[in-house]
Amino acid sequence: MGQSQLAIGDLIKRFPVRGECDGILALDGINLDVHPGEFVLLLGPSGCGKSTLLNIIAGFLKPSEGTVLHEGQPIVGPDRRRTVVFQDYALFPWMTVQQNVEFGLKTQGMPAAERAEIAHRLIDLVRLSGFEARFPHEISGGMKQRAAIARALAPNPDILLMDEPFGALDAQTRVLLQEEVARISAETRKTVLFVTHSIEEAVFLGDRVVVMSARPGRIRAEYRVEIERPRTSEVRSRPEFIRLTQELWHTLKPDWQDQAQAGGNGT
Repeated sequence: MGQSQLAIGDLIKRFPVRGECDGILALDGINLDVHPGEFVLLLGPSGCGKSTLLNIIAGFLKPSEGTVLHEGQPIVGPDRRRTVVFQDYALFPWMTVQQNVEFGLKTQGMPAAERAEIAHRLIDLVRLSGFEARFPHEISGGMKQRAAIARALAPNPDILLMDEPFGALDAQTRVLLQEEVARISAETRKTVLFVTHSIEEAVFLGDRVVVMSARPGRIRAEYRVEIERPRTSEVRSRPEFIRLTQELWHTLKPDWQDQAQAGGNGT
């Protein structure tokens, strides 16, 4: 597939704990290459380090050991070439949809007319035209997440990082937004890393599903999703979709059973 856009080598992450010299081992020996235009799902039980890995790629956290390279250069901090969509939307409540989408461009010093043009295009892309002047409290959760996706796309990043972005939404809205993200990723051809604990979501969205083990997080398996894009709801009833979801369930089942027996504490 050519040169990796993102290359993670022998990554280890420990979090310090008072009274323990080694701390908590969150990630242990992660090796992962992501190529331009790939949609990669990080799938695993709660507490397995999926979000920690995403935060390291975003530049919010530093690895304890190992390397994380973007286009061959070490990631040393946040960078507009890698933008993040969070589960809780993280929109500024005092800004309109338009202002939220423009925010990153404004901080870069882009002229008002140019950033307004980009924002309008992206608001149209996420199907929020007509809601530019609304504030976050005036729109639904699904619409807030659409606005957050538009804001993340505004700086024209190389890589879009999505941290369980539909986790707070109801089931129907979640399915609709999965279809929207599938469409948007096909149209923009952005590289996407998407964290989820939903097997069906992973198979519906991903070109590749990376399965992580319970803590300490390790890559247990990788699966390619050989279903053409763009995808719509009808693929969920196809034999290859059902087969892969069942295969992933059997891969993850032991960790989820252990977690349930431990009281569901995945932290």
